[in-house]
Amino acid sequence: MKPKWKILIAVMAVVVAGIGVYASTVYSQRGVVTVQTGKVVRQDLTSVVTASGEIKPKNYINIGANAIGQLTEVLVKEGDHVHRGQLLAKIEDVQPGADVDAQKAMLSSSEADATASEAALRAADQNIQMLQAAIDQSNSDLDRAKADYERSEGLYKEQLMAKQDFESKKFAYDGQKAAVAQSVSRLAQSRTQREQAAATLSSAQRRVTQARANLARFTDVLEKHNSVSPLDGVVTNLPVRAGETVVPGLQNQTGTLIMTIADMSLITAELKVDETDIVNVKLGQPAEVTIDAVPNKTFQGHVTEIGNTAILRSSGVAASQSAISSQEAKDFKVVVVLDNPPDEVRPGLSCTAKITTAVRQNVLTIPIQALTVRQKGDLEPKTPGTAGAQAATKTKTDPAAEKARKEELQGVFVVSGGKAMFQKVDTGITGATDIEVLGGLKEGDEIVTGTYQVIRTVRNETQVKVDNKTPETTVKS
Repeated sequence: MKPKWKILIAVMAVVVAGIGVYASTVYSQRGVVTVQTGKVVRQDLTSVVTASGEIKPKNYINIGANAIGQLTEVLVKEGDHVHRGQLLAKIEDVQPGADVDAQKAMLSSSEADATASEAALRAADQNIQMLQAAIDQSNSDLDRAKADYERSEGLYKEQLMAKQDFESKKFAYDGQKAAVAQSVSRLAQSRTQREQAAATLSSAQRRVTQARANLARFTDVLEKHNSVSPLDGVVTNLPVRAGETVVPGLQNQTGTLIMTIADMSLITAELKVDETDIVNVKLGQPAEVTIDAVPNKTFQGHVTEIGNTAILRSSGVAASQSAISSQEAKDFKVVVVLDNPPDEVRPGLSCTAKITTAVRQNVLTIPIQALTVRQKGDLEPKTPGTAGAQAATKTKTDPAAEKARKEELQGVFVVSGGKAMFQKVDTGITGATDIEVLGGLKEGDEIVTGTYQVIRTVRNETQVKVDNKTPETTVKS
């Protein structure tokens, strides 16, 4: 055989051998899925709820108009510090001021009448006391005159007293009886006069009470023409000017807002927390607040208030007050008090808060993306050649068993012996990128962490190949 044929045959043999090796390799790699993996590790884990909102003072009051009229004076300007009870603005008050003056005059007149009636009543009491004393004295004189008369009568019957003397005693006795009767009559008259004086005093006192009530009413009306500060704070909003006409609020109409007073000593961040996170937020939890207008600074705070009513995200109206049933996303109001608010803070500034809802020390954790869900039936081992039998008996499956097969299990795929084995996992709190493992895994276990499509589609006991190389990024010129 010629040498060239020998070479050709050798080359062909090498090619055939290479093709066989390649085919064998491809066949052995059939069904193998390339995955990325990570380890179950121990670390500190912090669960954080992030929400946005705006800065608001804890206590602020909108001062509206309590009377209709022209605003004659505005005694403060926006940004001024005011004290409780300080006069802030005045509304035209000519008519209510005149009403107050008239009621003061009427009250003075009524009080004078009451004083005169009280003096008359005291005089009547004194007169009654004097008449009562006179009656007592007259009764005493009557008893003495009666005794003299009865003694004289006995002496006269025995003819031991002259008739003239007897008649004198009798006249004295009769005269004393008449004096007593006259005193009693005068006493009754004085008591009648006292009753009249008492009635006059009572009427005068009622007029005084009525005048005082009217004065209080008109004074209240007058005071409503003056706006005073209900608390110590800062004027944060002043939308009106002197000379404008203001009106009070009615049942279906908002009145004129004169100004807003805010207590800036206690600043809060009023946040809107998503409904999926609100269950983890508790009173007293610490929070870190960042204010858009104050960059590169973080302020510490704590949760002081958690709303119980869901708020529709699109309209800001409470879900319970909405006339239309809606499945849109909802938020809950959460208030965080800043521990040391900055001096430059202003109400209405946008802010973001990170509320620490839980902290775990040295716990087992896995990446969040490694967690997946599978139905229990999909995890059952499949024996070759039984697919047709399973299809034939599908209609005979017990409903309870079918329901059990559709039960969803939460877990991860553990790489063991070159295969991805589904392992049910109990989880705890969730951090920014990791989640706590309460059971089902141990430290150092290798689990599938990517790609997302692989985790979503990989089946139990699938052969896998681990490739944790960082993908190269192609830079286009």
